[in-house]
Amino acid sequence: MQREIETRIRPEKGWKLIDLNELIRYRDLLYFLVIRGIKAKYAQSVLGIGWAIIQPLFATGVFTVVFGNLAGIESDGAPYAVFAFCAMVPWGYFSATLTDASQSLVTNSGLLNKVYFPRIILPLSAAFSKLLDFFIAFIVLAFFLIFFGIRPGIEVLFVPVLICILLTTSLGLGMILSAMAVQYRDVKHASSFMIQLLLYAAPVVYPASKVPSDWLFVYSLNPMVGVIEGFRSAFLSTREMPWEMILPGGVVGLCLFVFGAFYFKRLERVFSDVA
Repeated sequence: MQREIETRIRPEKGWKLIDLNELIRYRDLLYFLVIRGIKAKYAQSVLGIGWAIIQPLFATGVFTVVFGNLAGIESDGAPYAVFAFCAMVPWGYFSATLTDASQSLVTNSGLLNKVYFPRIILPLSAAFSKLLDFFIAFIVLAFFLIFFGIRPGIEVLFVPVLICILLTTSLGLGMILSAMAVQYRDVKHASSFMIQLLLYAAPVVYPASKVPSDWLFVYSLNPMVGVIEGFRSAFLSTREMPWEMILPGGVVGLCLFVFGAFYFKRLERVFSDVA
């Protein structure tokens, strides 16, 4: 008579690191969820992937009219349209990732109660699925640069560093908000409000040079400040690469990522109970 083998999966207790080997084993599921996220956004839409171009262009148009023309905000010598769009490339990815990642566990609550998989895959898939829009925005930025006759400087070699800070910050906040949203459903409304406030707490519609020097270090603790100003330095040559903004923001972004991973892992054991 054969003996039945029973496998029990128990939640880990305390503050634990994310199991990278487990993520590798479930990489096919991560790939499927990323593709599903892309299709869910563009399937059965009239413009399809064109929305990835229209949304930042419309926002740039509004910013150019309101802040560039009416308010007369300076743009560090660059045309205001490309000045604003250069900021919208990283900001668009950041805001879209926070919006989707914060609700990734809630929208997939049925999946959480049916099968085991590393829950961290859900906010990760939300972040990775937005990379397509991010790279499309990069292509549009290239057309902007050609149209205005702007040649990127040697600082463009540091763009991968800026992208790493952008990814760690977005994933870190996304993991924190997604874990909180399972227990507190008003996180959805709070995150939308927070993203709107952060838009004006980062130099999206104005240059960081407008910030008083006494407040510059505190201002630079926002990781998006260094990322946006770094993008403008790399592609528009508006200033030298602002390492005095990038380094403090990069440290904060890394801390957010590490804390987000620990926090998510700590609350993972209660997701199925409250989702």
